[in-house]
Amino acid sequence: MVHCFLYYKGFLALQTHRVAHRLWAEGRRGAALLLQSRSSEVFAVDIHPGARIGAGVLLDHATGVVIGETAVVGNGVSLLHAVTLGGTGKEGGDQHPKISDGVLVGAGTQILGNVTVAEGAQIGAGSVVLKAVPPRTTAVGNPARLIAGKENPVRREKRAALTMDHTSWFEHGPV
Repeated sequence: MVHCFLYYKGFLALQTHRVAHRLWAEGRRGAALLLQSRSSEVFAVDIHPGARIGAGVLLDHATGVVIGETAVVGNGVSLLHAVTLGGTGKEGGDQHPKISDGVLVGAGTQILGNVTVAEGAQIGAGSVVLKAVPPRTTAVGNPARLIAGKENPVRREKRAALTMDHTSWFEHGPV
């Protein structure tokens, strides 16, 4: 466990965010933004202090992860490197994605706007998600489209976010 505290910048960035989020919630926004800015510089991970992040989140490799102010990340979510949970330019209000529990988001993915990625969904690497993704489905592409799990998805005992299994929802037929 000591190696997590010393070497895993995704873990360190999340712990720094938790402190910054607490400061933000207490109205100490200047201190929160200062801590967030320093964390971004040191870890190459940019998480706005207003973002809400659940327990058991994994930032695998972490470099280039960006999470906007009104984003919500559920429990047990895995985000690979270069993932953006961003807005679409809308000013004010709720403008960032909501990622439900147990979601796996592939490297280089952009999820933009006030959209929901439902529980257990998987987003393929390099996808651009602009619309809601239903539970236990797989979405890929630019713009993202559903390719598996739409009807009677294969159930598994462990979440994709925990196993890092990018293939378990695929129906092995033509795409």
